[in-house]
Amino acid sequence: MLPVTGLHRLEIRRMSSSFLDLKRYPDSKRGGLQAWDRADELLRMHIDSLDVKGKRLLVLNDTFGAISTHLIGTNLTVYTDSYLSDRAIRMNSNNEIAPIHSLASLDGLYDYVFYRFPKNLSFFEDQLCVLSRHLSQGASLIGTSMVKHLPSGAFKLLERITGKTSTSLAEKKARLVFAKFENGIAKNPYPLQVKVDSFEHPFINASNLFSREKLDQGTRFFLEWIPAGTFARILDLGCANGIIGIGAKRKNPQARILFSDESAMAVESAKANYRNYFADDAEFFWTNCFQGQAKESADLVLCNPPFHQGTLVLDDVAEQMFRDAFVTLKRGGLLRVIGNGHLQYPHTLKRIFGNGKILGANAKFVVIEAVKV
Repeated sequence: MLPVTGLHRLEIRRMSSSFLDLKRYPDSKRGGLQAWDRADELLRMHIDSLDVKGKRLLVLNDTFGAISTHLIGTNLTVYTDSYLSDRAIRMNSNNEIAPIHSLASLDGLYDYVFYRFPKNLSFFEDQLCVLSRHLSQGASLIGTSMVKHLPSGAFKLLERITGKTSTSLAEKKARLVFAKFENGIAKNPYPLQVKVDSFEHPFINASNLFSREKLDQGTRFFLEWIPAGTFARILDLGCANGIIGIGAKRKNPQARILFSDESAMAVESAKANYRNYFADDAEFFWTNCFQGQAKESADLVLCNPPFHQGTLVLDDVAEQMFRDAFVTLKRGGLLRVIGNGHLQYPHTLKRIFGNGKILGANAKFVVIEAVKV
């Protein structure tokens, strides 16, 4: 094992040039954002010290392909839940890598697992539990993260499910984490089944959903503001487990419901939950916001947008959602949005739609409506 110490700073600086062709997906309107960080550099350098010839390799949670593209030509499987990461990895590998996006697609035994730590421990626990069925004894798991983004409790979780864990020294605010698989098959608690007041069936929530253990307060408030009308097609944009779309269907039984999310787990959760409530067909889209879909094809769009992309706090995602909603709505169609009161959504909607009014508010959230005129 090659230790990552100050002795290798020169090598790290030299490696940065090999990242120059990597692109983010989608390109952010904010300058200076790159498709890799020091954590990617440390892991790539460590991979170069290993003999992986003839080994089965697995890469998890690669953000834009910095890790995956370094392993082209090996016996490689790449998993990501993110549509954005899937597109970036395909693009940066010139389509030589086709990631899988279901943990159920893992097969056989892997010798090495290289991964970025995900933001939430539930998703990490789910991954490790599934991996416990796909690792030979002594298989190596090597993770990387910027120190400030390492989730609290990750070491204990990794050690509990896999085996003894150690770390490299911090280098340029990044760190590697090493583990050997020494344990048996772990019991997986995911997906969860969560009961919600006024809904007769529990919701099936996958591990990578926001507020997967209970209904978040923003969504609870937004459910009160779903309109009833003559809507023929309603889009739940950024659907998570699909509860907003399901709530819209209950108020508008004649409507066809569309669900969209960039998380594959969210789309699968929404599918399972919709089928628990309704016998008709809905439409499901794993995509970035609602890009590339039919224009003027919806009468109502409902949206609870995130204000982050990975570990970055950005308004790019919300703005792209609003722009896609504008394109998707028919003339006279409505967009209803919920957000934290401090966010500038009314201003952004007025810039895109030419209008936007606050319908309701509580101590934390506001509901805004815009009309495509």
